[in-house]
Parts: sequence; C-alpha cells; structure tokens
Amino acid sequence: MGSNVLSTPRGGTTPHAPRGAHEAASPPKWRHADREPAALAMRIGVAAAEVALATFARNMDLDDLGEDGVEFEGAIGPLEWPLFSLVIDTLAESHAGDERSLDERRTEALNDLARICMAAKGRRAGAA
Repeated sequence: MGSNVLSTPRGGTTPHAPRGAHEAASPPKWRHADREPAALAMRIGVAAAEVALATFARNMDLDDLGEDGVEFEGAIGPLEWPLFSLVIDTLAESHAGDERSLDERRTEALNDLARICMAAKGRRAGAA
C-alpha cells in the first residue's frame, strides 16, 4: 500500500489526499443549477450592483455631476460607502494603456452599473 505523504523540494514531507480525491467531484444530483457557485456569485453581484445604484440615486444629485468630477466618498454615507466603493471601483478599474481619468472611468462605471441593473430587471421580468 502507498503512503499518503509527498516529498517536498527541501526534503520534507507533506500529507496529500488519497488517489482520485483531488479530481473535481460532480455536484450532487439534488443540487439545482441556481445553487452552483457561479450562479450564486452572479446573484450576489447583481444584488450588490442594485444596492450600489440605489445608494447613488439616493445620495447624489445629477445636477452636481459636472465638469469638476464627483467626490463620491463625501456624498455617500460611511455605512453605504464600502459596498458602493467596491462595486464602482471594480467597474472603474484601469487597465494597461487606459489613459482615462478616474472621473471618466467612474462615469463609465455608473453607466455600466445602470445597464447591469436594467438587464437584471429585464431578466427577472422575463422569468415571471
């Protein structure tokens, strides 16, 4: 019988799972597709996007969105800031070669946020 121990590069050992245990297990037959990790992550993301958009609508005046940019952190309350910031900064992430300012990226992120929420709303209405 084989040992459940692997050698490490420095000569030590580490326990490992029995043969075949590392292979991806198929989900139980009782698990519905809506309970799969990707589907759950999507639902969490949509819920976070909807809360962020509602936070924006509740705290920001569109007339204040001018040429000077927006100071979101000053306008969004401290209890709502962490989730709002997570969503907006994720959507406004800069990529190599992206020369847009943070305000430009955040403006586009708000547009993306609105599109995400509208698509989710349309999907729910179609499912009903």
